[in-house]
Amino acid sequence: MLRAYKTEIKVIETQKQKINQGIGICRYLYNSYLAKNKELYQQYKDGLIEKKQSFVSANDFDKYINHEVKTLEEYIWINSCGSKARKKAICDAETSYKRFWKGQSKFPRFKKKSKSDVKLYFPKNNKTDWKIDRHRINIPTLGWIQLKEKGYIPTKAIVKSGTVSKKAGRYYVSVLIELIEGEEKYQVNSNEGIGIDLGLKDFAIMSNGITKKNINKTKKVKKLEKKLKREQRKLSRKYESLKERNKKEGGNATRQNIQKQIVQVQRLHQTLGNTRENFLNQSVNEIIKQNPSFITIEDLNVRGMMKNRHLAKAISKQGFNMFRVKLNNKCREFGIELRIVDRFYPSSKLCHSCGQIKKDLKLSDRIYKCDCGYEEDRDYNASINLRDAKVYKIAL
Repeated sequence: MLRAYKTEIKVIETQKQKINQGIGICRYLYNSYLAKNKELYQQYKDGLIEKKQSFVSANDFDKYINHEVKTLEEYIWINSCGSKARKKAICDAETSYKRFWKGQSKFPRFKKKSKSDVKLYFPKNNKTDWKIDRHRINIPTLGWIQLKEKGYIPTKAIVKSGTVSKKAGRYYVSVLIELIEGEEKYQVNSNEGIGIDLGLKDFAIMSNGITKKNINKTKKVKKLEKKLKREQRKLSRKYESLKERNKKEGGNATRQNIQKQIVQVQRLHQTLGNTRENFLNQSVNEIIKQNPSFITIEDLNVRGMMKNRHLAKAISKQGFNMFRVKLNNKCREFGIELRIVDRFYPSSKLCHSCGQIKKDLKLSDRIYKCDCGYEEDRDYNASINLRDAKVYKIAL
C-alpha cells in the first residue's frame, strides 16, 4: 500500500534558486503543450491540417522540446531542470487536455506564476536518492534539506518518488512511500455501525449521539476571515495606486510592495485552508477510533447544492468532498466498510419510528414531528435512518 507524506522544508538560497527555476520551467512546458495543441486544433478547424495531425502526444512534444527547442541558444535554460520533472509536467498537461476532450472537465487553464501550484517531480533512480533522516531529507539534484517537522516521515520507509512545491512563499516536500504489510491497525469487531448526516448548522451528526460542530462558526476562523478581507482590501488599493503611478511615470512604477501583499494574502488563505483540513482530519480520526463495523454516509450532490446562491459560500467552506475522500481512505486502511446511500434517499423526511415519509418537511423545520407522535432532532433522525438503510453501495 502506498502513502504520501507532506511537510515543510528549510531551504538555503542556492536550493531556493534551483527550485524556483525548475518550477518556472515546468510551468513554461505545461503552458507550451496546451498552447501547441490549441493551435493545432484551430488549424484543423480552418481546414489546414487533417484530424490526425490536430493532437500532439506528451512523448512527441517531449521529443520536440529535446531535439528542436532545447538545442537553440535562447532556450538553453530548459536544461536547468531535470528531464523527469520536465516530462512529468508535459504528461500532466496531456492528462488535463484529454479530460477536456472526454467531457470530464473544462479546458485546462494556463498556469500563472503567482497563482498556480506547480510541483517539481523527482523519481528514485539511484540508491542515494531520497534518503531520509529524522531531521533532514536527501532530494535528487538538490541535496540534503532540513525538515521543519522532525520525525514525521518514517526513516526506514521505501520511497518511490517525491515532489517539491512552493506555496505562499514557503517550500514543501511530498514523498510517496510503500507501507510495510502487517502494520498496526484497529481491530475490526462486531460494534454497531454509524450513520453520519452532514450539514451546515453542525458539520456532522452521528447516530451514536456525537455531534461535530461547524468550525466555520468558531471565533478562530471568523477572525482569520475578517483579517483576510482587510488584507485583500489593502492589495486592491495597491493595484489602484500602481495604475495611477504608471500614468505619471510612464509605466515604470515598481511592484515590490504589491508582491509582499500578495504573499500576505496567500498565507492567510493557506492558514484558513490548513485550519479546515486539520478539522476534517481530526473528525475522521475520531470516527475511525470508535471502531464501528460500518459507516454510512449520503452521496451528496455538492455541485447541485452550490447552485443555491444563498448557501453556496457556506457549502464550499464545509469541504464535504474532502471529508468523504479522507473517510474513504481511512476506512480502506483499517478495514471498515463505508456505505454510500443514494442522494435521493429521504433520510431527513423519513420517520424512524413508523417509516412514514413527510413530504412537506421544510429546511427551517429543525425538529422532526411525525403524526405517530415521534419527535426528534431533524439531523439526528436522518443519521439513524442512514445507519439503518438497507439499499446502499460500498465505496471502493
